[in-house]
Amino acid sequence: MFILWRWYVIARPWTRPRRRAVDIDHSTPPESKIAAPISVNYHFTRQCNKTCGFCFHTATTSYRMPEEEAQRGLALLAMAGMKKLNFAGGEPFLYREFLGRTIAYCKETLHLESISIVTNGSLVNESFLKKYGQYIDILAVSCDSFNEAANIAIGRGSGDNVRKLTLIAQWCRKFGIKFKLNTVVCQLNYEEDMNGWISQLQPFRWKCFQVLMVAGENDSDVTLRDVRKFQISDEQYEQFCKRHRGQKSFVPEPNSLMAKSYLILDEYMRFLDRDGRAPSPPILEVGVQAALARVFWDQESFVTRGGLYDWTRSSTGVECGGESGSTLDW
Repeated sequence: MFILWRWYVIARPWTRPRRRAVDIDHSTPPESKIAAPISVNYHFTRQCNKTCGFCFHTATTSYRMPEEEAQRGLALLAMAGMKKLNFAGGEPFLYREFLGRTIAYCKETLHLESISIVTNGSLVNESFLKKYGQYIDILAVSCDSFNEAANIAIGRGSGDNVRKLTLIAQWCRKFGIKFKLNTVVCQLNYEEDMNGWISQLQPFRWKCFQVLMVAGENDSDVTLRDVRKFQISDEQYEQFCKRHRGQKSFVPEPNSLMAKSYLILDEYMRFLDRDGRAPSPPILEVGVQAALARVFWDQESFVTRGGLYDWTRSSTGVECGGESGSTLDW
């Protein structure tokens, strides 16, 4: 069991922060009391080669931060206590060299505990994993259906999703990367029985998200995507969950847990707020703690949805806190 603590960072780079226990506070606290950004999702691009109808992080800009600036921002996050970094988009593999060099920097220079990538899988190839796989702890592939017609209707498919998914699972085993699946449960798949495929693919973690509406991204006929025709009731989502709870990798994530429990850093390195407030200023301008103070992060929901887990590529009996037998410091 993880014991939750807050991190307090001292000025000297790369030294272990000093620790003290405090309660989680939902209000916007002063900077000195902000919890460390233990796990961050870096959406470094909004560009994507798919057109998923329910996407909640759409291609509203084409900006991608220069590599050196991005590395400087990631170093600030590491000094502030970040241990896990997830690269997302858009589609991260549209920019393979940027992605590869950046994950190598995160491991070799910043010594982050865990690097993960979320991808639709279409642009993943074996040569990339052979070159950079040593720096990847988790590769999460989005798979909303094992029915290719449903994938095409969603906007994710081209008719070969399942075949490519099987290949990626094999490559992950070959290169020692933890294979993860992400499924968005919506109108087009909530009645599907995926048990056979999940048992065959054996992901170490299968995240099943209830399709989510995000204001300004997918909530109307004027946004780039319109989630309304894909939405399902809580009861329909529960039907899907009940059907698949026997899978040991199954991790359900309803809207109530998903909406505000992620720390999302956008392409400008601003923290996004899902509580109706504007994005934070860029961390390169104001620093990590000042940026965090401007957004709401539901830390209790982060823990409840299973945000803390064995996130390193090899299981050695060491918890994700880093040292054998130690607890996770927050």
